[in-house]
Amino acid sequence: MQIYPAIDIIDGKAVRLTQGKFDNVEVFNDDPVRAAEQWVKKGATYLHLVDLDGARYGKTFVTDTIKHIRKAFDIPIETGGGVRTIEDIEARISAGASRVIIGTAAVKNPGLVKTAVEKYGTKIALGVDAKNGMAAISGWEEVSGVSAVELCLKMKGYGVEDVIYTDISKDGMMSGPNIESTKDLIEKTGMNIIASGGVSTMQDIENVKNIGASGVIIGKALFNGALDLKEVIEKYQK
Repeated sequence: MQIYPAIDIIDGKAVRLTQGKFDNVEVFNDDPVRAAEQWVKKGATYLHLVDLDGARYGKTFVTDTIKHIRKAFDIPIETGGGVRTIEDIEARISAGASRVIIGTAAVKNPGLVKTAVEKYGTKIALGVDAKNGMAAISGWEEVSGVSAVELCLKMKGYGVEDVIYTDISKDGMMSGPNIESTKDLIEKTGMNIIASGGVSTMQDIENVKNIGASGVIIGKALFNGALDLKEVIEKYQK
């Protein structure tokens, strides 16, 4: 199972939100490159980088950050937040991203995913941020009328293989991921589901592993010391 330490970015700083609320921001590191260095030193082999300004405003702000991290460390990066056009995707891949996550645009403009997969293949992933089983969009500030399962199956038809699944009610709450809904998504779609949101204990990671998730994203629990990345990788990453 792949372990993805998360670096969420607002105003060029590494932060964490609670339940995706932009009025509940905690800055963990003024420099995302130094945040990346923390995780690389602990054995990280893949980073999850989110452009929260991009998610909110619908444009890309993190290409320079991606470049700086890739220049400093030879580590793959998956990145999402604010990916709305093929140009956004190209900019991030050109900057060094290994995988680009499409979220809001997959709901509002599914043709973009189809075009992107035709051009970039497995470098394109789907980001599903769900609230009560429904996909949320625009930086989680709006809930769509499309269910998480329905969205995944549609994107699978376009050739998408990887899904980053977050239960918004769990994100940043340190209360464990939504195992039931994540398991449901794995079973109903047969896709590679990367679990995200609320992971705060080794038992949470064990639970995610046991339902067959292909990976897990860990954010706040690493920054505040609830989990040690080196220990997590040694036990769970294969």
